[in-house]
Amino acid sequence: MIIITGKVKDVKFDDIHVGDKASLTKSFNSNEVYEFAKISLDCNPIHVDEEFAQSSMFKHRIVHGALTNSLISAVLGTELPGINTIYMSQSTKFLAPVMIDDTLTATVECISKDDEKHRIVFRTFITNQDGKVVVDGEAKVMKK
Repeated sequence: MIIITGKVKDVKFDDIHVGDKASLTKSFNSNEVYEFAKISLDCNPIHVDEEFAQSSMFKHRIVHGALTNSLISAVLGTELPGINTIYMSQSTKFLAPVMIDDTLTATVECISKDDEKHRIVFRTFITNQDGKVVVDGEAKVMKK
């Protein structure tokens, strides 16, 4: 069993307000992209074959969209709202490629709350080191 330690927040439903935001920043290196390809079984050569990728429109290997999007799950599960958050749905628009070693900042912003059902809708977006939005979307969660 692997135990990952770190501080995980637990923001109570009643303490979350429209406009509240949280972010985290991470880069994905080449080894992480290869590992994700193995785990996900997505071995598309645009992600794992540099020679192939050089002939693509991107000219280099790119990070899987699903791996990039996992940063949103990380923010929701560890920062806002944190513990006891159930990730119910996600809509995502991939606006630009993410290159290996890009520095990504994933942000969630509360845009609405349903007090009766304890559900929250967040705008979700990821920017790269140049401030360019590479992913934009919306997530719905349930918070105990």
